[in-house]
Amino acid sequence: MSKKKVPGRIYLTEDQLPKAWYNMQADMPNPVAPPLNPSTHKPASGADFEAIFPKDLIEQEMTLERYIDIPDEVMKMYKLMRPSPLIRAYCLEEALGTPAHIYYKYEGNNASGSHKLNSAVPQAYYNKIAGIKKLTTETGAGQWGTALSIACGFYDMACEVYMVRVSYDQKPYRRVIMETYGGSVIPSPSPSTESGRRILREHPDSRGSLAIAIAEAVEVAAGRSDTNYALGSVLNHVLLHQTIIGLEAQKQFEIADEYPDIVIGCCGGGSNLGGIAFPFMRDKIVNHQDIRIIGVEPAACPSLTKGKLAYDFGDASGFTPLMKMYTLGHDFVPSGIHAGGLRYHGCSPIISKLHEDGLMEATSVSQSEVFAAAKLFAKHEALLPAPESSHAIAVAIQEALKCKETGEEKVILFNLSGNGYLDLAAYDNYNHGKIVDAEYTDEMLAEGLKTVPEL
Repeated sequence: MSKKKVPGRIYLTEDQLPKAWYNMQADMPNPVAPPLNPSTHKPASGADFEAIFPKDLIEQEMTLERYIDIPDEVMKMYKLMRPSPLIRAYCLEEALGTPAHIYYKYEGNNASGSHKLNSAVPQAYYNKIAGIKKLTTETGAGQWGTALSIACGFYDMACEVYMVRVSYDQKPYRRVIMETYGGSVIPSPSPSTESGRRILREHPDSRGSLAIAIAEAVEVAAGRSDTNYALGSVLNHVLLHQTIIGLEAQKQFEIADEYPDIVIGCCGGGSNLGGIAFPFMRDKIVNHQDIRIIGVEPAACPSLTKGKLAYDFGDASGFTPLMKMYTLGHDFVPSGIHAGGLRYHGCSPIISKLHEDGLMEATSVSQSEVFAAAKLFAKHEALLPAPESSHAIAVAIQEALKCKETGEEKVILFNLSGNGYLDLAAYDNYNHGKIVDAEYTDEMLAEGLKTVPEL
């Protein structure tokens, strides 16, 4: 534990930016189960991804190389938004009366308002050099769709975003930002794809889900030679790109002369948690560092804490390869919680394997807990957090209060992956007592798991 006064904000220079992403697969004690071809149920090859991804991203998805160099063109764009600060939450510590040292990595100070540009930029770049003219994607709360719209603008590419209907209605200004950067935004399920039409025939008032939006975006991309698909979470190459967060944080902790005892990230598909935690997970596995890593889910969509570890589709129509992950079933439509970026039925295969092997923990929190923590944090740290990030804040506060009881000076790090300045409708609902804690029951789990394929 450092005895020196740590600056409130620790910055790196552009020259200190990591030059390579870290691949968690290189150091896992047990390998991730391979994806399966959706038709044959045999291990998928690179050819199974070629209809929707460029060669470079397919290689990153499958490689076991430990470090992947960041291209100069990507680094050029990263320097528009990185490095991001590591911030010591002194005022929150004081308000809690805890001896814990609380740090957060703040990823919301860019045009997308979140960490999503870390993967949107390289995905757009690799597609551009492969000759692709247009990218399709899904988005929940809108951070990923915003980031990809911005990244496609960098490289003069078209961007078509299928936005989950409940978030499309809740967050209209996300649509405005995406359109301002050149993206086109379609509420999902939509009548413009067969996947969307099928859902609307069965459920005309569907609120949508990320799995449905993925199905629509993949369907469009697979049907056009000049169009590819880009995913904002779950897949290995996406989490690879996000590790720049944790790699920067490691350098910043060296400056602070401290090291985290606990690393916390919210977890939907896994990009937030993987981005902050994987470099520290390597320390845990390779260097036997005593560190806890915690993924925090919404109680309304708890794939890690209540889901089944099984091969399942990433989308609602069965277009994607099957992935072995903790899942609630690809037809599961979560409640319309305001943390739209976490409304996903499954979780990253890498994170799922780490959780299965006992190398990380998972917990869930309710919407009311999330917004109470968000308001407490905003009051004392003068920054309004996104609902997704506030799941991590809630558990960081829980851990800090445990330290208050025990007197331990633990170092707690969480990923504040986005700001909440386009989530004001959610805060307004909370302020006026309109937030309802969605139930997730055993009956809902049993119903959702009916769609998981028996292999």
